[in-house]
Amino acid sequence: MGGPSGKQPLLEALGGRVRALRQEHGLTLRELAARAGLSERFLSGVESGRANISVLNLESVAVVLGVTAASLLAAVAPSDRKVISLLGLRGAGKSTVGKALAERLRVPFVELDRLVEGEAGMTLPEVFAIHGEEYYRRVEVVALTRFLAEERPAVLATGGGVVTSPEALRLLHERTRSVWLRATPEEHWDRVVKQGDRRPMQNRPQAMAEMRRRLREREPLYRRSDVSCTTSGRTVQQVVAELSERLG
Repeated sequence: MGGPSGKQPLLEALGGRVRALRQEHGLTLRELAARAGLSERFLSGVESGRANISVLNLESVAVVLGVTAASLLAAVAPSDRKVISLLGLRGAGKSTVGKALAERLRVPFVELDRLVEGEAGMTLPEVFAIHGEEYYRRVEVVALTRFLAEERPAVLATGGGVVTSPEALRLLHERTRSVWLRATPEEHWDRVVKQGDRRPMQNRPQAMAEMRRRLREREPLYRRSDVSCTTSGRTVQQVVAELSERLG
C-alpha cells in the first residue's frame, strides 16, 4: 500500500537507490537520462518514487550505473520468509498442490509465470518468440523481486527452470520457504499429457530421455530447498497435509 502521498515504498526506495548511485558516479540527472535514453522528467519521477519504471528502462539505467536491474531491486527489497515457493519440473504438481495448500493456509496462490507476463506486458510464448530465454530470465528475477517486496504471505508456484537462474534461486532461498515437489520422470510425463499438453512428445522420439536428463541435472539444485516432499503415488490431500504440518 502507498503512503499518504500515494507513493509505493518499493518505488521510493528504488528511486533513492538510483539517485545515490547516480551521485556516486558524479552524474547529473540530465546526463543519466541522456545515457539511458529516457526523458529527464521521467527519470526525476523515478528518483522521487512517483514513476513505476519498466524492466527494460530500469535495465537501461542500471547499465549506465554499472549494476544490474535485479541488483537494484534486491538492494531495496526487504528480506522475508512469508512466501512458500514450490519448485520442481513440469508435472510435479506445483499448480494443483499450490492451490490446495494456499486454500488450506488461507493465503493467495500466485504463479511466477503470470507475474512475468504482467511485467513483460505479453504472454510467455510471445516473450520467448520475440526476446528469447535470456530476456525471460531477467524479467523473471525482476518480477520475483517486486513480488517479494510486497511482504505478503502467499504460495508461489515457480517455473521448472527457475533453478537455472542463480539470482532467482538466491532470492527464493533467502526470502521464501522453498519446497521441492518430487516425482518420478514417468509421473512428470503422464501429468503433463493428462493436462492436454502433448508438446513434449511431438517430433521428439527422445523426449523421455531428455526429461530424465533434465531431472538428473537439476536435482542437486532442487535438493537445496528447505523442504523436499514426494508427490508420487499420493493424493493432493496427503501432500498438502504433510506440507502444512512441516511448514507450520
